[in-house]
Amino acid sequence: MIYPLDDARKEITSLLKKVLSQLEYDCKVKLEIPPGGLGDFAFPCFSLAPIAKKSPNDIAKDIAKKIEKGKWIEKVETNGAYVNFFIDNKNLKNSTIKSILINQKNYGYLAKKNKKVIVEHTSANPNGPLHVGRARNPIIGDTIVRIFKAAGYNVESQFYLDDMGKQVAILAWGVNNLELKDVPKPEYSKPDHQTVGFYQLASTLMGKDEKVSKQIGEIVKKSEEGEQKAIDLVHDAYAPVLKGINESLNHINIAVDKYVPESNFVRDKSVDFVVEKLKQSKYCGKEEGAFYLDMEPFGIQGRNTKFVFLRKDGTTLYATRDIAYHLWKAKHADLLVNVLGEDHKLESKQVEIALNLVGAKMIPRVIFYSFVSLPGGKMSTRRGRVVYIDDLIDECVKRAYDEVKKRRGKELSEKKMKEIAEKIGIGALRYNIIKVQPEKDIAFKWEEALNFEGNASPFIQYSHARACSILSKKQDEIKDVDATLLNHDSEIDLIKKLARFPIVIDDACEGCKPHSITNYLFEVASQFNQFYRDCPVLPEKNNKLRIGRLALVDSTRIVIQNGLDLLGIVAPEEM
Repeated sequence: MIYPLDDARKEITSLLKKVLSQLEYDCKVKLEIPPGGLGDFAFPCFSLAPIAKKSPNDIAKDIAKKIEKGKWIEKVETNGAYVNFFIDNKNLKNSTIKSILINQKNYGYLAKKNKKVIVEHTSANPNGPLHVGRARNPIIGDTIVRIFKAAGYNVESQFYLDDMGKQVAILAWGVNNLELKDVPKPEYSKPDHQTVGFYQLASTLMGKDEKVSKQIGEIVKKSEEGEQKAIDLVHDAYAPVLKGINESLNHINIAVDKYVPESNFVRDKSVDFVVEKLKQSKYCGKEEGAFYLDMEPFGIQGRNTKFVFLRKDGTTLYATRDIAYHLWKAKHADLLVNVLGEDHKLESKQVEIALNLVGAKMIPRVIFYSFVSLPGGKMSTRRGRVVYIDDLIDECVKRAYDEVKKRRGKELSEKKMKEIAEKIGIGALRYNIIKVQPEKDIAFKWEEALNFEGNASPFIQYSHARACSILSKKQDEIKDVDATLLNHDSEIDLIKKLARFPIVIDDACEGCKPHSITNYLFEVASQFNQFYRDCPVLPEKNNKLRIGRLALVDSTRIVIQNGLDLLGIVAPEEM
């Protein structure tokens, strides 16, 4: 599928490569989007200065002189060290509106690549509900899945289940040895909240009673040795927790394609292969019966230079089984993406080193995220308990309901207000987390998340609802559209924003930058509001111009809906 602006970008890139070859400049062509008024694409010449032995400004002039006009290029100018390209607006307007109206829900989506991507995300210990600190993991992961799908990849999301560690062994012991009446009573009726009390009490008892600690240790040892009875005991214990986690994920529009238990790699002996390969490495050492890799030659310093992969009792560790998991994934995909908290950076690096040592053909691309902190107020003052993602979801929806009631309480039914609040609240949660680059900290602020006039989901959703409202009142059919009549600056700027959508998807996928989608949608919604202020749509007397503007409104609606879908957010028709 070829889109107008992407076609223009390819034409400019091809022409630039031709000119650079003529000038004998060897460099990669990467176009930028210049500030308003300076063209539609720009080529910076700074990197060519050492090659050409000229100033970047002079190089830009040399290149601009040699650029030939093509199908898309209206004019070429230089601005300092930049070569700026201006697109033929007449061609772009008609092509863009036509492309959007024809493709509808598929507009922006790229051609199928016949490549599979496995995105691993969430992968939380199934011993209790998801807590708020790690709320970014499933939301970032699911958004990455959606972006890769839109970019033409076959994508599978995976949740790696720690079914052999100490945490789930504590839960299993608790479920099988404690009475329900003795465990803490949960606030939620969800199965994960109902079950976590067994883990909490068992964990406390383990610290006080050596006998309990020993029994839990036995569960860990037997499961790590691959004993089926111990593994089944653990699976039965965490099944309700996983069910509850799934309910939480579904509530925020996230579905996981496959759950992969780490015990698989003990049972199929693939972890044994990893152990034997690592033992053969020149970096392998042995200390008190345990085998480890020396990480110091790879730049890891301090207390973490010894990466133990086999205990003295012959059992493997989580990280060892993680290596086997990644080798297995590599057999089933062309690209691997992992979403991990920043506290996993060391272990991720150790696993990467070990994968290289065992001859892995594929190393995962890792997106690290910082954790979410909450503002002062109701949620952060619940002393003595963890704040779960369910708390955050409920609080978002409740606050959204308060906003809806304040604005439209007199005209909407209770049912309708709750329905709208659900869409706004979930949207606010997802958008507010995605709009911040993963590696940056988030302090979750309600006034930002539920902002109807700034860079927040309600503002984007309201723009979609406004477009739907305009279209519901139209009397004309949107056909025989002549987009060349759309000559106001606000109309042209909006069309150019809409034309960029496929490129934004491509760049977001290439750079694993989900936040670029939110930035783009905010620009589109802001420009749509500017267009709506400057250009009358329904009151316009000129019939052809009115139809053109209605087509632009419909095109904006489609792009916002498609963009929100990439973020897992519902585009409401009414707010």
